[in-house]
Amino acid sequence: MMDRRAAMAGLGGAATAFAIPAGAASRRGGKSAGRRLPPRLRVGDTVGIVSPSSAVEAEEGLQRAEWWVRGMGLVPRFGTHAADRHGYLAGTDANRAADINAMYADDAVRAVFAVRGGWGGARILPLLDWDTIRANPKLLIGYSDVTALHLAFAARAGFPTIHGGNASSSWPRVSWESLWRMAFAGEAPVLGGSEVEAISGRAGRTIRGGTARGTLLGGNLTILSTFMGTGWLPDFADAILFVEDTNESEYRIDRMLQQLRLAGVLGSLAGVVFGQCTGCRSTDPDYAGFTLDSVIDQYLAPLGVPAFTGANIGHVAGQLSLPSGAAVEIDADARTIRLLRTITA
Repeated sequence: MMDRRAAMAGLGGAATAFAIPAGAASRRGGKSAGRRLPPRLRVGDTVGIVSPSSAVEAEEGLQRAEWWVRGMGLVPRFGTHAADRHGYLAGTDANRAADINAMYADDAVRAVFAVRGGWGGARILPLLDWDTIRANPKLLIGYSDVTALHLAFAARAGFPTIHGGNASSSWPRVSWESLWRMAFAGEAPVLGGSEVEAISGRAGRTIRGGTARGTLLGGNLTILSTFMGTGWLPDFADAILFVEDTNESEYRIDRMLQQLRLAGVLGSLAGVVFGQCTGCRSTDPDYAGFTLDSVIDQYLAPLGVPAFTGANIGHVAGQLSLPSGAAVEIDADARTIRLLRTITA
């Protein structure tokens, strides 16, 4: 296993690229402008690592998670059941939920990372101790199936989370820096733009220009669409929706966006950010249907709100860490997302 110095090199030395403000770095927990916020992270903090969804395929996945987390200057504490397997899940529903409950009940744990996504997060929502979670705000960090937890936290916990890399994901510089600025430095940065889009190799596109403000909500489109009618969905009225997906053909994206339209979600939004949809194009040489861009335009253009595509969100190199459940302003012409206030205290 590589030591922390080697891991920091893997992170591109980003931790030393910014100086953590001395006063800000020492503040822990508490309230900001009447809000209970997760604590700002410091080098040396203990963070929980849990497996809320699919089983980790090999021991190397947990080793990789430890390598990256130590490279961030943090001390990993694995959930008791992080390496379990129950069918295709990372242990039973009860045990996966118990690990999350334990991390939020433990005062020594300052944030919680998911090892990976897959499937299974929605299965544990009724088993989570929401009273304990609400009473102990801590950043939850992950993406893909972790969308289920981000949505539920926005609906039930009342504090922001971070839609970003899982603990076992690669953490290139743009992913790490966006996490660092929000979680360690306590900044309210501007995220995205054409320079960041270039990392993915896919150009962004403005569907309708302008700016809009609202609570940033969303994540993986497949998971979001399955939440319709469940009672676990946060209020999307005047929200900024962000979505991403992977390996879904054009007609499936069409179907899921139609589900959001029929459920009244799309019509209530202040703005939309469509991230990357990796592998979301038909490989059939005789395919004669709509392109992905055409499908997206059919749903987003008629909304009449600022909207853009191509943000580095999701299953893509250099994905941004985003503040789910936080107040933001999007600029659809510049294709950026700006936090309106810090998400840590």
